[in-house]
Amino acid sequence: MNFLSLLAIALAPGIAIALYVYLKDKHEREPISLLLMSFLYGALSTLVTLLISWPVHAHFVFEKDNAFDQFINAFFGVALIEEFSKFIFVRFILYRNKNFNEPFDGIVYALMVSMGFATLENILYTFNYGFETGILRMFTAVPAHATFGILMGYFLGKAKFDHKNEGLLAFVALLIATAFHGAYDYFWFISYIPGIWLGAILSLVVGVWLSKKAIRWHQQISPFSKTDNNQEN
Repeated sequence: MNFLSLLAIALAPGIAIALYVYLKDKHEREPISLLLMSFLYGALSTLVTLLISWPVHAHFVFEKDNAFDQFINAFFGVALIEEFSKFIFVRFILYRNKNFNEPFDGIVYALMVSMGFATLENILYTFNYGFETGILRMFTAVPAHATFGILMGYFLGKAKFDHKNEGLLAFVALLIATAFHGAYDYFWFISYIPGIWLGAILSLVVGVWLSKKAIRWHQQISPFSKTDNNQEN
């Protein structure tokens, strides 16, 4: 498999999912330049992940055949660190941008950051482990990262316009992304138990289902939907 083929396989799922969510932003789409910057922030968040995870994994050893150790590893050694690394770019940079002006924008920006992270990670995995790994991740890991981003963005979108509960909703955004990420990883980490990997697939299916609902709910409450309806009338 040549370089360009592997690169295409690695890039395709993240770009496809990003385009899908962009097109779901029906009422007031975000500037392309800002979306590309968000994608880049996601790639940069991998560096934040490395900076945090390196000392953690240097001081704590997680036994691969110990289910409890892998639970701690999945939820705190991986999921929390990765989702926090993405969260800080959305919450403390994109959140303050003037273009973040409706709840659905939380989903858009968090998804773009998540796809930037997942795409860089996917490139590394695909080039290290080959074509088959790229195909497998196209239908598992990358869509999973998309659901983590959408669920995080759903609550950040709510937080932005609910000043009374802003802090709590932002915390929930990080918590739910970490919970789904941790559950997904945990079942893969203990896949030495026969059939347990199905739990990862189930968590992905639930995440996709909730993500579709989150997209629909924020579409329905968009302040720009009323403007569009008035213009049509």
